[in-house]
Amino acid sequence: MTTGKELGVAVIGAGYWGPNLARNFRSSDDWELRAICDLDLDRARRVAGEHVAVTTALDEVLARDDIDAIAIATPARTHQAVALPALEAGKHVLVEKPLADSFAHGAQMVRSARERDLVLMADHTYCYTPAVLKIRELIAAGSLGDILFIDSVRINLGLIQPDVDVFWDLAPHDLSILDFILPGGLRPTGVAAHGADPLHAGRPCVGYLTLPFGDGALAHIHVNWLSPTKIRQMVIGGTRRTLVWDDLNPQQPLSVYDRGVDLAGQSTGGTDRSDATISYRLGDTWAPALPHREALGQMVTEFASSIREGRASRTDGESGLRVLSVLEATAASVRADGAFSQVEREPDLRGKVSAA
Repeated sequence: MTTGKELGVAVIGAGYWGPNLARNFRSSDDWELRAICDLDLDRARRVAGEHVAVTTALDEVLARDDIDAIAIATPARTHQAVALPALEAGKHVLVEKPLADSFAHGAQMVRSARERDLVLMADHTYCYTPAVLKIRELIAAGSLGDILFIDSVRINLGLIQPDVDVFWDLAPHDLSILDFILPGGLRPTGVAAHGADPLHAGRPCVGYLTLPFGDGALAHIHVNWLSPTKIRQMVIGGTRRTLVWDDLNPQQPLSVYDRGVDLAGQSTGGTDRSDATISYRLGDTWAPALPHREALGQMVTEFASSIREGRASRTDGESGLRVLSVLEATAASVRADGAFSQVEREPDLRGKVSAA
């Protein structure tokens, strides 16, 4: 059913993100879009176009033998309720970020997919952009050296979501990127987060998130629904070079700076460098060339490849869980007025949930 021909897929949800998924499945050589499922039948018809079935009933989609996989583009609170019956029906599953509305629900989804040898993939779209793929490549090659800090800003004016706060809306992008580019994935020692609700919207609209890592590195993420200017920027500082990614600069999204601080002439032993001589390195700046490819097109190709090859995808269910674990720790920290919160658990290979 999954080799030598196009795979059949149905998109569940025809709202904001569903049309983008449908368009990329339709244009892919690996897939045939066979159904759109949405509670609003007229909206489903507008997305489906010709020769694609539309329905309001998930059961109808899951009963079809010609559908190998489903792509879920519904609110996070519904992801588990849609994904579990799909996995039980033998369908591979792609899920819009975040993977679920809680770590526990995400863990159930991961466990169900593992028990059935099915692909569960998180749609962490940024991880398929040429810029993020190049960042991952540079870090893996040691071009930046050991990572010292990451500073990420994702701010804009709206849209204020009715069901989630700014952390759950915007931070999954940055967290999934960190999980993708850092060796070993997203494994901070904990989280300290502060959120503000100056509009009295009932949920944080401005947020600051700090993630310390065990090797002394530190990541900081700023998310904001209230900024009159839109900024999408990440600075990654290493012992050798520093990289700046400006996602809103189409001409030069990546810049690599051979600049930094060196410590020399250390007079004390061990790790105490208080007496070290500080010198500043001022070298060249260069901009890596990037191909022009749509991230969603690469993502649906990876989804098909992981199914055909019987392997985990680049952004598998476990990566989605690591993001969820940080989001839950963030919520706990915000409730505790910024107190440090431990990042809890992830399922082991046997499908049980254990402490990290």
